[in-house]
Amino acid sequence: MADTQRETERKFEFRDGKKARAGRRRVPDLTGTASVAAVRDRGTADLYAVYYDTPDGALAADGITLRRRTGGEDAGWHLKLPVAPGVRDEVRAPLSDTLPPELAALVRSRTRHRPLEPRVRMHSERHTDDLLDADGRLLAQLCTDSVRAERGRAATAWTEVEVELADHGAPALLDAVEARFAEAGLRPGAAPSKLARALTATGAPPHARPGPGPADGTAGAHVLAYLRRQREVLVAQDPAVRRDVPDSVHQMRVAIRRMRSALATHRRLLDRAATDPVRAELRWLAGELGADRDREVLLERLRGRLAELPPSLRVGPVRDRLRAWNTHRRARTRRRALAALDTDRYLALLDSVDALLTSPPLRPAAAKPAAKPLRKAALHDWDRLGDRVAAALALDPGEERDRALHEARKAAKRVRYAAEAAVPALGKPARRLVKAAKSVQSLLGEHRDGVVSREALLGLGAQAADAGESAYTWGLLHGREEARCDLLEQRLPAAWAKAGRRRSRALPK
Repeated sequence: MADTQRETERKFEFRDGKKARAGRRRVPDLTGTASVAAVRDRGTADLYAVYYDTPDGALAADGITLRRRTGGEDAGWHLKLPVAPGVRDEVRAPLSDTLPPELAALVRSRTRHRPLEPRVRMHSERHTDDLLDADGRLLAQLCTDSVRAERGRAATAWTEVEVELADHGAPALLDAVEARFAEAGLRPGAAPSKLARALTATGAPPHARPGPGPADGTAGAHVLAYLRRQREVLVAQDPAVRRDVPDSVHQMRVAIRRMRSALATHRRLLDRAATDPVRAELRWLAGELGADRDREVLLERLRGRLAELPPSLRVGPVRDRLRAWNTHRRARTRRRALAALDTDRYLALLDSVDALLTSPPLRPAAAKPAAKPLRKAALHDWDRLGDRVAAALALDPGEERDRALHEARKAAKRVRYAAEAAVPALGKPARRLVKAAKSVQSLLGEHRDGVVSREALLGLGAQAADAGESAYTWGLLHGREEARCDLLEQRLPAAWAKAGRRRSRALPK
C-alpha cells in the first residue's frame, strides 16, 4: 500500500570544482543557524536507484520522478510529484520487482500506452545529519550526496547538498541555511532534481512538446495558448484526483469546461470537424467526474444550512442522517470518477487533445490579429447569454424556468471563459467583461444550488420518515431554499441590467 508525504527541500552545490570534490568537509556546521541547537551525525549509506520513464521522457518533462531504490532506510518505489518550487509530494510503495499498480495509475495521464523503462541508474554515497532544536526535535535533515549517474554509455558525477524539512521545521529555516551556505561557497542547485541534472549532463534529448502554432499576436495563437494551459491542468490534476486531494476534482472539471467552452466559442478559428468530437468526449469526462464534485458542493451547502439553524429547530439525528446519506453517495460517485480515469476512452481523449494542439485545425481567421476576433467571439457569447436570460424570465416559476435558468448559468460561464481567454490580447476591458459575466453566473449558480438542494432535502426527508425519524428539519430547510430561489429570481432582472452596463463599458462594439 502506497503512502504519501510532503517533501520540502532545497538543493545546493559548490561554486567551484575543488570544493565540490572536497565534499562533506566543506559543508559548514549549522549549529546556531536559526533554531538549530545541535547537529546529530547519522552516518553514511549507499543508495542505488533506477529511474523509470517513457522512451521519450514524458515524466521528466513534467518534473516527475519515478524510481526504484535499494539501500538506506527508505528502500522501495518512490514517485515524486511537483507541487511548487522546492515542494513535492512523494508517494512511496514497498520494494518489489515490478512497478506497483497504484503508482502506475498515478502516472497514466502522462504515460498513456507507452511503456516505462529504466532511463538512468544512480549510485549515491549519502551522509546524513539531523538538525535538532533545543528540545531535541528534528527540524530538518542535511544530506551530502556524492552521486554517479549512468544513462546508457554516458555517465556523470557530482556532489550536492540538500536540506529537507521535517515535521517541526519551518520554511524560514531553509532561508537561514541558504544564507549560511552562501558564506561558505554553496549556491542553490541549478537542477530541480538529481534526475534532471543527470539527464542534462548526459545529453538526453528533451521531450517533444506541441509546436508553437501560429505567430504571436494572432487570434489562433491566443486561443491555442489558452487551450494548452487547460490541457496542462487536466493532466496534472489526474494523479491528485486519484489520491483524493481536496478540490482536485473541481480543478479538473474547470479545466475541462474551459476547453469545451473555448472550442465552442472559437468555431470561426478552429475547424469544427476536428473539434466537435473532442468537445463531445470532454463532455463525457466532465459528466463522469461531475457526480462526485456535485456531491461535495451539495454536502458543504447542506452542512452550512444546518449550522444556520438554532438547536431547537434541528429535530432528530439530522447530522447523522446527513453523514450516512453522504457516505453512501460518495462511495458510488468516487468509484464512477476513478473508473472513468482507468478507461481506454479517457486515454484516447488525452491523445486527441494533444493531437489537436500539436496540429491545430486552424481556419483562415486564426491568422488575423487577435483583438477583433476575440472581442467578436466574446460579444457573441454575451448576446447568447442575454437570449437565455430573457427566455427564462418569460417563463412562469417552476421546473421549466429552473431548467432555463440553469442553461443561462452555463451560458454565463461560457462568456466568462471567453473573456478570460481574451485578457492577454484585450487587457482591462476583457477583465471587466469577466467581472460582468461572473456576477450573473454567481446569482444563477446560487439559484441552481438551491434547486439541487431542494431535491436532496426531499430525499433526506423521505429517508428520515421511513426510518421513523422526524422530517421536520428537512422540510424547514426545503422551505428556506425555496424562498431563497424565489428571491434570486426576483433579483435577476436588476442584476442582468447592471451586468449589461458593465459589459457596455468593457467591450464596446
